Amino acid sequence: MDKLPLEMAYPGVAFRPRTRGWWARLLGAPAECIHLEQETDWMALFVPDIVYLRGKPHWPRPTQRPEVSLCRSCFLTVVLPELESFSGRVVAFEPDGEACSQYFFLERDDFVAAGLQDEVREAIEQRLAERAGACEICSRAGRWLWLSRHEVASLDEAVLIASAPGRWLCTAHGAAALCMALTQLPEANLLYINVPYGAAGAYVWI
Repeated sequence: MDKLPLEMAYPGVAFRPRTRGWWARLLGAPAECIHLEQETDWMALFVPDIVYLRGKPHWPRPTQRPEVSLCRSCFLTVVLPELESFSGRVVAFEPDGEACSQYFFLERDDFVAAGLQDEVREAIEQRLAERAGACEICSRAGRWLWLSRHEVASLDEAVLIASAPGRWLCTAHGAAALCMALTQLPEANLLYINVPYGAAGAYVWI
């Protein structure tokens, strides 16, 4: 597996020097964007190329970028283009701002390995397989099904996952909806967020 250096992985982001030194590397601490020196109310640990399946790391890509801690602005700079470049189908659940500590993508083939309940897995697979509507904003082909907290308050509600209308969005507007939901939280300390991989899957939160 090829590991990319920080500068190559995140060319548009400046990082705090003390979080890049040998001591930080020895401790295994992630590099932090320079804005986190002053902005401490919102932070996300971006782990782009790892998915945890029942706590065990899995690397779905041949290259691995380092995990980094990002402020709101840097998060948008890095993550939004990643989401917009994903051409697969996505079911995305709006996170609970008061309870969400991790927000991550699971490819459809990893649902079982990740430990999703059978009825929840089947409901999400049903939504991924259904005929997509047009994007409600621009009328382009829908690729994302956005399920709001008003429609599905808990990931345990398989019946609602299967039946809620949701919002069909194109890739660009789906990516924007996800980023808006996360960055508009007044305070956040997201301990894990990755980016989509595979052909289709779901963004879930815990």
